[in-house]
Amino acid sequence: MRIVIAGAHGKIARPLGRLLSERGDQVLGIIRNADHAADLEADGVEPLVLDLESAEAPALADRLSGVDAAVFLAGAGPGSGAARKDTVDRGASALLADACQRAGIRRLVQVSSMGTRGPNPSDVDPVFGAYLDAKRAAEDDLRGRDLDWTILRPGRLTDDEPTGRVRLAEDVARDVVTRRDVAAVLAALLHEPGTAGRALELVGGDVEIADAVRAAAG
Repeated sequence: MRIVIAGAHGKIARPLGRLLSERGDQVLGIIRNADHAADLEADGVEPLVLDLESAEAPALADRLSGVDAAVFLAGAGPGSGAARKDTVDRGASALLADACQRAGIRRLVQVSSMGTRGPNPSDVDPVFGAYLDAKRAAEDDLRGRDLDWTILRPGRLTDDEPTGRVRLAEDVARDVVTRRDVAAVLAALLHEPGTAGRALELVGGDVEIADAVRAAAG
């Protein structure tokens, strides 16, 4: 399977790239900073240097020839303002979805955030509120497309050691989850077509990842 990861140098994306490469998938990683290319190559990932804030869908689609599935993991990141939450967390997600449709790639897994199922709290920090708004809009955009999409909403992310055990369902209580467990869930979701058309929340738990993904597809 050939898989493209948007935002391929991130703290979830790099473990995901390594997992996919180790299991025999071919991985194409979209990065904005050419200085990160060597890191991806060391992970077994082919780098594609492209700025998702300025790229156009037809040009991106041309670069995705032969790709079977896509993962959206790009984000404006800490320290960015509200404007870039929209151009990256919403705009780049829509760009990738558009390029997938043009290139005939049906499988797309989008990483979103818990907190998007309802309106923002009245006391939310304005920039974090803009982030949630962008993620919510990206989800809405994806739902309107003829793609085999899955939306994954992780809880609060940590850099702790992975446990290999999670809670994965349409509605789970807020909790933490390790970034490497998120990566492992994404790797499993890509090969589980039964989760298409589902928006799933993810936190740490007591169910083995393979079993949790299988149950979510049931």
